[in-house]
Amino acid sequence: MTDITDAHFTAAPAVAARPARRRLRWGAVADHAILIAGALFMMAPIAMLLQMSTVPDAEIMQHGPSLSIGNQFGPNFEKAMFGSMSFSGSNSGLTMFMNSLILGVGFAIGKIVISLCAAYAIVYFRLRLATLAFWLIFTTLLLPLEVRIVPSYEVTQKLGLLNTYTGLIVPLIASATATFFFRQFFMSVPDELVEAARIDGAGPVKFFIDILVPLSRTMIAAIFIIMFVYGWNQYLWPTMIVTDESKFTLVQGIKQITQGLEGNHIPEFGRSNLLAILAILPPVAIVIFFQGWFVKGLTESDK
Repeated sequence: MTDITDAHFTAAPAVAARPARRRLRWGAVADHAILIAGALFMMAPIAMLLQMSTVPDAEIMQHGPSLSIGNQFGPNFEKAMFGSMSFSGSNSGLTMFMNSLILGVGFAIGKIVISLCAAYAIVYFRLRLATLAFWLIFTTLLLPLEVRIVPSYEVTQKLGLLNTYTGLIVPLIASATATFFFRQFFMSVPDELVEAARIDGAGPVKFFIDILVPLSRTMIAAIFIIMFVYGWNQYLWPTMIVTDESKFTLVQGIKQITQGLEGNHIPEFGRSNLLAILAILPPVAIVIFFQGWFVKGLTESDK
């Protein structure tokens, strides 16, 4: 009988499994290319502002926008942030930035607080004229600021609130839009939650603060973004209320420099461009920071 050695049973080398080759999805490539192109198209004006802020103003007057990078960014930045833009010396870029920040945050917080309380009263308190009151509030959307600005100014003046942050913020903090969103949000809260809170002994104030407000945090974030941007970009109302240059907002300062461009002296392009970029940054930062909450607050319906 023939001996069979182990050599006859030597195992064949294992063939490594090749990973499956992923196919290139041209549809996804085209979608990303369009998005990138759109982003670059929107960023181009900002890049141009940055480039012009590095070039001397006289060179921009002679040759216009170019692709060259100068060495004037530092001086222009110091002049835009800390240099005076008025005869009083109190109207610097940093001061106007803080005024705009106070106005934007004050608008957002004031409108959210007032709208939360109004929506809570309309939805949870059994008032005979609650629905009528809501629709009266809602119809104020048809009355823009320009329609009611004269009586609002008269009231603010008689109360002695000119050239104050209170006069800038308080007369405009009522918001029909925010009241509508919070009302719809509260109406979607299950009745079982209200009954459970009542059984646990929670009163109206405790139910509002401990239950409704935490549930509304995504909606609050969404409304905060909208109202902050609205307050930050205000120009007409601060122009009427504020005559003290130390209370000027950033938008007013940019307009002041733009009017100065029409004089006989060399226009301060670098200074105005940097202030314009500075005016863009806070709304962009707010939107980026609250982006997830913003989308969730306007789309979710389950609590």
